[in-house]
Amino acid sequence: MNTLEAIRALPKVELHVHTLGSIQPSTLLSIIKEDGKDTPYKTVEDIVKRFQYTDFTHFIEVYMEIVGYISDESHFEHITFDMLEKCSECNTRYVEASFSPRDHIQHNLDFAKMIDSINKGIDRARESFGIETNIRIDLVRSSTQDETMEVLDHIAKNPYNIVSVDIGGNETRFPPAPFAEAFERAREMGLHLVAHAGEAAGPQSIWDAIEILKVERIGHGVSAREDPRLIALLKENRIGIEMNPISNVRTGVVKSIQDHPIREFYDKGLLVTVNSDDPSLFHTDLNNEYLQIHEHLGFSVPELFQLSMNGIETAFIAEGMKKELRTSFSSEYDQIMKQIDS
Repeated sequence: MNTLEAIRALPKVELHVHTLGSIQPSTLLSIIKEDGKDTPYKTVEDIVKRFQYTDFTHFIEVYMEIVGYISDESHFEHITFDMLEKCSECNTRYVEASFSPRDHIQHNLDFAKMIDSINKGIDRARESFGIETNIRIDLVRSSTQDETMEVLDHIAKNPYNIVSVDIGGNETRFPPAPFAEAFERAREMGLHLVAHAGEAAGPQSIWDAIEILKVERIGHGVSAREDPRLIALLKENRIGIEMNPISNVRTGVVKSIQDHPIREFYDKGLLVTVNSDDPSLFHTDLNNEYLQIHEHLGFSVPELFQLSMNGIETAFIAEGMKKELRTSFSSEYDQIMKQIDS
């Protein structure tokens, strides 16, 4: 077994992947044709070309364009199943799938029906691939407080497989502080707390997510590299950092994969994981993420395996399931290393 085969064979955990950002171009084209909408996209290749970005703001524009094409709650079963099928091809065993209902509620889609559709996709994928999946709800930074609380009301009525809340979107325009009350309510509901932070904004965004929202994990966290005191806090409190190298390159958050701080963070003992973020939109998957940081940042197979184990440690699952995953991951890893050595 060569190194590339070993990387593909490593068991993995995906903690930061957006359901809609995983939509396959062929699925999106099918939805567009089904609805008979007038768009410039006539082929899969047209859509693939559209999935190119000049910066983070441009990416958000493309993402919201895709949101506008989703016209029926049932679409999410297909999108979710496709996402998890791709995850299984990377030997991913556990997924926390991010979903932004507010984007679609604005287009008159029903929360309960969307969650039901997503869970149908999750159940089918479990039966087909043996992959376990939970849902993380993105409250969306541009939402008003009333809109945010409305989403929490929906979660309270439809909690199945929902384990956490998050805020994603434009950090610069919408800082964390206004979400303090919503995050406190979510915590009281028994939900775990995450925030996209330090992606397109500076380290203060991460500080606010930790100190004001009391988050357990940070999505992206790239700008923490600018603040040694923040690095120390993240390490001391074992706050998970969900890193997304290819995403950060595609949106221009970092200049190149060689410039990505994941190597620095790992070497400093931060609890980092690797994730694919919006894999279809960024032309990546978890195998590719692992391969790129191996080739360009020198991560060895044992270090990549540790990133998988970090994923188990920071996952929002019961300790019993964590123990099972650790045992199975370690067994598979031992077999992989024996085949590499031979």
